[in-house]
Amino acid sequence: MSIEKTSIEKTLSRVTEKMIDSRPAPSDSIGAVAWLRANLFAGPINTLFTLFALYLVYLLVVPSLQWALIDASWSGTSREDCTGEGACWVFISARLDQFIYGFYPSEETWRVDIVFAVFAALIAWQAIPKLPAKGWVAIVSLAVFPFIAYFLLHGGSFGLEIVGTHEWGGLMLTLVLAVVGIVAALPLGILLALGRRSEMPIVKSICVVFIEFWRGVPLITVLFMASVMLPLFVPGEVNLDKLVRALIGITLFQSAYMAEVVRGGLQAIPKGQTEAGMALGLGYWRNMGLIVLPQALKLMIPGIVNTFIALFKDTSLVLIIGLFDLLAIVQAGLADPKWLGYSIEGYAFVALVFWVFCFSMSRYSQYLERLLHTGHKKR
Repeated sequence: MSIEKTSIEKTLSRVTEKMIDSRPAPSDSIGAVAWLRANLFAGPINTLFTLFALYLVYLLVVPSLQWALIDASWSGTSREDCTGEGACWVFISARLDQFIYGFYPSEETWRVDIVFAVFAALIAWQAIPKLPAKGWVAIVSLAVFPFIAYFLLHGGSFGLEIVGTHEWGGLMLTLVLAVVGIVAALPLGILLALGRRSEMPIVKSICVVFIEFWRGVPLITVLFMASVMLPLFVPGEVNLDKLVRALIGITLFQSAYMAEVVRGGLQAIPKGQTEAGMALGLGYWRNMGLIVLPQALKLMIPGIVNTFIALFKDTSLVLIIGLFDLLAIVQAGLADPKWLGYSIEGYAFVALVFWVFCFSMSRYSQYLERLLHTGHKKR
């Protein structure tokens, strides 16, 4: 017993007398080589699939880069300048103004540029965490900017020439449809979700019928009905613009989907949260606004952004009622006899623009999730 005690004392004395310096991790467990071993070449089967995938990437990517970048024609004003064997981006550069502004008068496009610049500045202000007064900026974005954008784009005030909505098109029209639809559908969807969970039978029934009706028809049908049928239900002296009718149809359609997304978030909040608010003396609206809805919306960020992305892509359907969004204006350019045969370049440009916007929204939603700690993980 005394021998074991002596041995333990010697061991403890060695441990406490000299602190072992920290050593770097083994070289085979860190760095790019270790990552490749762990993720791409962890065994024969994994290595086989990795090599096969790399071969497929080689078959697809190398010819695409050769066509899109190396052999492409970049500068010029007509198809005679497309001398390379690859893509002819001259088609895009020559008609870029029309793709962005549609049929907007060229001498008035500065008004569109101002709206784009202000909109980008407001979005950037909200996205950059260190900038102050985000609440005021949000109020300006939702309550002031729409009026500024309308008066600038439409004109008719402050000496600005009127530009009818039939002259709007291209990327400008796509953004107008998407932004207005998103901003209007979110609050309406929240109200519908609350109404569907209401204990008042009439309110609940109206919301259920509304949601199920709009979810039961495709958007292309809604746009057609809004363009053709809606004028029949308004007084004859009321002349609703075609773009306004499309925005009404898009908003009603997307609000039904948004309501179901928000309702899923509301169902995820425990009943005790509502009971705790009532115990504090909060009324229904304060309980919802201060306790339940913030938690529900935070949980449903992926679903809400997914609905926004779907709406942004569905704006292309307005072609059926004669509005020329980005895709439609590119298709119109492809029908020009001067540029026949360049459809791949046109559709590739449209795909790139849509991907940039949709990917940006997706990344921003992931940033919001990390910022609001939705997944209850370490940031």
